[in-house]
Amino acid sequence: MRIVAVADTHTYHRELVVPAGDVFVHAGDLCRRGKELRELEDAADWIHGLPHPVKVVVAGNHDWVFLDDPVRAHAVLADRGIRYLEDSGTEIDGVAFWGSPWQPEFNEWAFNLPRGRALAEKWALIPDGVDVLITHGPPLGIGDANAYPGRHGCEDLLARVRQVRPKLHLFGHIHQDGGLWRHGRTTFANVTTWECERGPTVVRLDASGAVGEIVPPARGDTGAR
Repeated sequence: MRIVAVADTHTYHRELVVPAGDVFVHAGDLCRRGKELRELEDAADWIHGLPHPVKVVVAGNHDWVFLDDPVRAHAVLADRGIRYLEDSGTEIDGVAFWGSPWQPEFNEWAFNLPRGRALAEKWALIPDGVDVLITHGPPLGIGDANAYPGRHGCEDLLARVRQVRPKLHLFGHIHQDGGLWRHGRTTFANVTTWECERGPTVVRLDASGAVGEIVPPARGDTGAR
């Protein structure tokens, strides 16, 4: 299975060059302000037009419409054949996917929860046997460094990933720390495109695990803005 993954497009999606694959994943922040349905509709139209047979979306902290108007937001994706995961899963050619939009509280964004019990309860919903985990935010210490002091990932998410041991964990949210890391059985990938300054991430998944590559940036030659 060839998975093509992005995050943090923030309405710049049409500037991306997206390679072919079996499954397209957007790990959140399709929208910029996220309060108007038209932002989601435009992103969904773009995803629908991609050639990948299966498309999967998880919301991010800019995607307020999934909280403010969930029925209409879900319908926008469903009407275009896009699978939306919110503490839920789907199976694709025998591969188990699970998606969740939450991240540790930071400013007043969507899908924020305080660290500790509230987040741990969300991660406890991740079932055993998941092959591909998609979250908007990163686990603690992996792809979670930026200009603000400290690490910004979730300790409880990391603990649950270590229990479930998926083959692949895809996430975004932290723009400055895109890349791939291998820890034990799990390949971690921060698939941020940083508003499309950085290209999509392509991961080849087979029975032995996952290996990946980053497509060259769509524009410019760095991830800086």
